[in-house]
Order: sequence, then C-alpha cells, then structure tokens
Amino acid sequence: MALLTPLLAFLYHLPLVYKWLLKPYYVSSLFMSIAFLAVRKTPGICDHLSTQREDGNPCDFDWREVEVLMFLSAIVMMKNRRAITVEQHVGNIILFSKVANVILFFRLDIRMGLLYLTLCIVLLMTCKPPLYMGPEYIKYFSDKTIEDELERDNRVTWIVEFFANWSPECQSFASVYADLSLKYNCTGLKFGKVDIGRYGDVSKTYKVSTSPLSKQLPSLVLFQGGKEVMRRPQVDKKGRAVSWTFTEENIIREFNLNELYQKSKKLSKNKGDHGDKLSESQFPPVPEEEEPEAEVDAQEETETKKDK
Repeated sequence: MALLTPLLAFLYHLPLVYKWLLKPYYVSSLFMSIAFLAVRKTPGICDHLSTQREDGNPCDFDWREVEVLMFLSAIVMMKNRRAITVEQHVGNIILFSKVANVILFFRLDIRMGLLYLTLCIVLLMTCKPPLYMGPEYIKYFSDKTIEDELERDNRVTWIVEFFANWSPECQSFASVYADLSLKYNCTGLKFGKVDIGRYGDVSKTYKVSTSPLSKQLPSLVLFQGGKEVMRRPQVDKKGRAVSWTFTEENIIREFNLNELYQKSKKLSKNKGDHGDKLSESQFPPVPEEEEPEAEVDAQEETETKKDK
C-alpha cells in the first residue's frame, strides 16, 4: 500500500506532467541535453567522428566520455538532495547535462563545441523557463506601493517574498509560496511579493541583495505593524545568507504559520473592538529571531577579550 499510493498519485497527475513537459523550454532543453548522446550513437553520423577507443568503434563512448558522464551524474545527485520541487530537479538535470555536452563537444571537435555553445546561448535568450501561473492569494508590490501597503493597517501581518524573475531558485519557489498563500491567507495574515530585480530601490531599502553570490534570493520577511520581525534566510555580517532550505514544512515551522493563522483570524474578527492600532502584545506570536552563527561567534570573541 505504501508503494501503491504514490504510484496512483503519479498516474493521476500524469496528464499535467505531460502538459508541463511539452512546453517549448523543456522540449528544446531535452534535445540539447541529449545532443551528444544522439550524435555519438546515431549511425551515419557517428561513423565520421574521432574516437580514443582501443577497438576504434566511433559509435560508442570512450573511457574519458564515460568519466565525464559519471561525474555529471554525481553532481546532479548532490544538487538534487537540496531540491524541493520537480522544477528544481528537472532544472538541475538540464543545466548540468548542457555543461557536460559543452565539455564533450569541445573535446570531440572545437567547431562542434562552438556550434553547441552558440545554440545554448540563443536558446537561453529566446526561450525562457515557464513561470508559475497557478492560483494564489498574493499581492504584488512595486517600489511605490510596498511601504504604504505594509503600514496601511497595523492589524495585518504580512509575509513578503523578495524575488527576481531571473533567479532559478525564485522560479522554483513560486509554486510553494502560492500553495502557502492559498492555505494561510486571511484578513489578518496576507502574502505579498516584490520583484527587487526590477525595483532596485526596494532591494536597498529592505537590505536584500540581488547578487547571486549573496544567495539571498528568494528572501521571506515577516512584517507586523509595518516593521520587520524576522526573515529567512538570515544574513551574517559579511552579507552572506545563512544556508536555509525553502520547503513548505520549514516555512510553516520557522514562521509559526499555524498559530499565526489562528490568531490572525481571531484578530480580524475583533479588529473593530481595538481601534485603529494594536499594541505589540496583541500581535500573533512568532518565533524569536536567532542570530546567524557568524554574529554569535563575533560577540563571543568580543566578550572573551573584555574578560581578559
């Protein structure tokens, strides 16, 4: 029964999977991912390729090509351990398959390598990954509306995602965040998003870096009374994000969403009895923010020096 349930669930969603995979981005990426395999194994084409095999068979992989493919498989398995959605799993496979194809084609013939690399660049510029277009209860902010909206009603608790459309991590997280908004959105608890890749001033105001090296995308920030209460991932003094996985379970636990939702519903029902503003003690409780390890270590070193 334990094996039958996920199998039935997969078969139930199979039409949706086919519809998703048949989008132009995934179809073209599939062909690009298996390009070297097709060239090396297709009779009539492979006969004209060079090979380092001892038996001289040009239609089979030599030992170096097998080595590259095995290394690729190991990297994909390591990366997919942190993947949280099907899109991330497929994206990792496509990305590293293309990298392996570039290496293999350049090793085979520099002209084929340049041709394949050019095709990859053209597809990257013309064929973008499909964005999540499913149901959601999310308000999209601009640089002119975010501050006013957060401060409009002090009774409302906001969870805001700072994202950039070009970020693969943000694209993969979109469906998870949308599901959370469908489950937990209410009058006193709302979900918002702002594209800091488009609105650079928002990025500076709320101190969320758009640099890929900072690993701060996406960032989830919880606001109560218009003020930031907590964020994930946390950021150390060097501006680097502390490693954190954006799974639905982690978000529910870290942001205490179940209790937050229940308290927010009660607050929304009684908001007419409290005037326009609420004291901090009346807000739904959230977990206390822990300092990033780098900051804690720095404080401990400072205290040690003082004691000496």
